[in-house]
Amino acid sequence: MRDSSARPQLSLAIPCYNEQEVLANTVVHLVDAFAQRQISLELVLVDNGSTDGTGRVIDELIGAGYPVVKQVVPVNRGYGHGVLCGLAACRGRFVGILHADGQVDPHDVVKVYEVAASAKSPTLVKVRRRFRMDGMRRKVISVAYNLSANILFPRLGSIDINGSPKMFPQEYLARLNLCSADWFIDPELMIKARRVGLSVIEFNVLAQMRKGGQSHVDGRTCLEFMVNLLKYRFGRGAARDARSQSAVACPAILDRVNRTA
Repeated sequence: MRDSSARPQLSLAIPCYNEQEVLANTVVHLVDAFAQRQISLELVLVDNGSTDGTGRVIDELIGAGYPVVKQVVPVNRGYGHGVLCGLAACRGRFVGILHADGQVDPHDVVKVYEVAASAKSPTLVKVRRRFRMDGMRRKVISVAYNLSANILFPRLGSIDINGSPKMFPQEYLARLNLCSADWFIDPELMIKARRVGLSVIEFNVLAQMRKGGQSHVDGRTCLEFMVNLLKYRFGRGAARDARSQSAVACPAILDRVNRTA
């Protein structure tokens, strides 16, 4: 059973939008993999405005004693909004972001944490997904997007910007001041990591097939990535954007993060 009083070594924020088909499988295998390494884990599952049985699955996992915290967003306001609400509830010494689809092997997720926890300096550790079965069109778009991001923002330290999990020390969460409510949350995290003094380590993992359900990333999402990159690079600047958008992304998000830090 979950010990709600003990601070976990790692908390993962997992936004879940209509993920009833894959969520239980993802959680069970994650918890087993971390238990084998005797690493205390907290999973903050955000029912991100789902219209299927995602919320019920989360309740069942909690009832079964899994180390799960439930957050609810009544109406979906974007992937990033779900991430922010999840991160605000994370209590672990290290925090991270993970997709609910189970496309990264649980033992690779454990490896990400072990690298982050053993790093000699504060570090953001993430995966690069290799041999993805997305089709040629998606691969071409992904390469173009990541190349553009690295041209616009040199020294990102990543050629798979949206790859997750991403993990880093919890005390850096408030400094990052993340604010993107949409899919730009991953590039924002990578851009700001260097600015707050986080080194970046990225290593290759084999991308798994989804165990069910469907991806919520499509052509419009890729276009959104590109437009946001250009706006962020040539707009009013990251710091000013963060101040003006933080209240929109998740009400009281910074206050909750600061109390957790």
